[in-house]
Amino acid sequence: MTTHTATTTRGLLPLPERTARLTTAAGALATAATTGLSWTWSSDFPGDLTYYGSPAGLQLVTLTGGLLTLLLAASTLGLRGLTWLTPAGRNAPTLLAALATFAATWFTLGAIAVQLGGLVNLEPGGFAAGTAALLTLLGALALPPDQPPSTPPANPWQRLTTLLTASPLRPRNRPLPTWAEILTIAAAFAAGLIAFTYGIDTDDGAPFVGYLLFIALAVPALHRAGLIARLTELTHRHRGVALTAAFLAAASFPLTQDTDQYTIIGANILIFATVALGLNVVVGLAGLLDLGYVAFLGVGAYAAALVSGSPESALGLHFPFWAALLTGAAASLVFGVLIGAPTLRLRGDYLAIVTLGFGEIFRIAMLNLNGTTGPDVTNGAMGIPNIPNLEILGFNFGETHDILGIPIATYGNYYLLMILVTALVVLVFRRAAASRIGRAWIAIREDETAAVAMGINSFRLRLLAFALGAALAGLAGTVHAHVVTTATPEQFQFAGPQPPNSAFLLAAVILGGMGTLSGPLVGAALLFLIPAKLDFLQDYQLLLFGIALVLLMRFRPEGLIPDRRKQLEFHETGQLDVPDQRLPDPAATTGVTKAKA
Repeated sequence: MTTHTATTTRGLLPLPERTARLTTAAGALATAATTGLSWTWSSDFPGDLTYYGSPAGLQLVTLTGGLLTLLLAASTLGLRGLTWLTPAGRNAPTLLAALATFAATWFTLGAIAVQLGGLVNLEPGGFAAGTAALLTLLGALALPPDQPPSTPPANPWQRLTTLLTASPLRPRNRPLPTWAEILTIAAAFAAGLIAFTYGIDTDDGAPFVGYLLFIALAVPALHRAGLIARLTELTHRHRGVALTAAFLAAASFPLTQDTDQYTIIGANILIFATVALGLNVVVGLAGLLDLGYVAFLGVGAYAAALVSGSPESALGLHFPFWAALLTGAAASLVFGVLIGAPTLRLRGDYLAIVTLGFGEIFRIAMLNLNGTTGPDVTNGAMGIPNIPNLEILGFNFGETHDILGIPIATYGNYYLLMILVTALVVLVFRRAAASRIGRAWIAIREDETAAVAMGINSFRLRLLAFALGAALAGLAGTVHAHVVTTATPEQFQFAGPQPPNSAFLLAAVILGGMGTLSGPLVGAALLFLIPAKLDFLQDYQLLLFGIALVLLMRFRPEGLIPDRRKQLEFHETGQLDVPDQRLPDPAATTGVTKAKA
């Protein structure tokens, strides 16, 4: 019995547990220290890693990873004051943090060698960083699993997956004071703002890929440690504080930028995220597969372009912003009702085909309303250009304004406007999802026949979801037209290399987590930011996008931020009402029972 326990609880490498912990901690400390050395003698590599005592570029990523690994390793050693860092697993997050640090460091060294022409371009500091990161990873691989398996792993891959298995969240020994919980929420959102700002300001190409590798492994490390679950508990306990902190953190982004180079990316992310939230009402809550949803964004954009004072507008109208906003939302709502009324009696694939057809009909119709093949309304392929900048209460969005002594240029102004629009859409989504109508949508999504048998008017509620989703897309389309200053048919396709398009919008909802509030926001941010920063892979973006979706459906079909129901659907436990204990238990969804006939 003793021999069996020893073989099932050891790590991948044959080291005593305490030796493995000390090796990991020492290696992490050494890795962090090497960021103060020069990694290359040439300043041609982005970030200029030639300085001593001043980490720069991807050295900052390695420094962050080394410190994170050191803190997690110290927590596993039982160091007083640090045990709160691992309320769930201890060894799995340490291994993931070590792997994140190793991946970022070795990718940086490899990129230096490839871009500059060989290992000769590395300084001794670079070799020291690679050696220290490797030592850290080897020590972490020798750590035992947090939860010993019931049966011994048959091969090294199974032993690795056992090491990375999630552990249930342990109960808190004593609750934090209210002020401490509020400070924790504020600090978490501030850290998120810093991480996002660093990522979006990172040079395109290798530096961003290194950052992406680190984030892809560091976030699971925090999840395995239980810190994200703890933060989720706090945000549910203090919803108002959490929403305020999120709003302030997002609104502070333009204050961190010197130019509009990356602020425009932030503004487009918010537009994309707002439209994805509208689609989440249709797909995530009501369960209606809409493949032509980008057309409603186009309806709002064209409606706003026609009444916003563009010299190329066939109507020659110039409404104030609030009227143009209502016009765009109302036009999309009307189109949603007109399209939904005759088609929403269809289900499944048939509904998807009809909505796909509507999206293409809209694009072709905008092309043909050019005065030659149809009435002169949209100028055909030329679109409606020269849409003037917004002006609200004397505030011209096309001019630079000072906020807290910091100049905010055109796209920074539109970014702040989109913060308000996104906050409005978030409020509408939250209220709708928590209402009786929202619960009826979920009932229809889960089993329409049973919902109808319980007295729910399926057709009317599906039409309401379709109309609400269309109106929210039209709302975002109005601002989108002013941000890009033009509305053309080619902006609103089913699929293409650049969002927004229907395929990317649907992927954002699925990637983030259908039916959740934060899921589509995260999915939209990732799907817009990554292609924008990896422009050198433009010819392969759709290929990589397809591969990523396949991997997501294989390993995380419920999305990055799923609700409890989706987790139970995709992670069977062999029992009717007991969830997998490895799954996190967010407080947002409770009382869900899964029964299978």
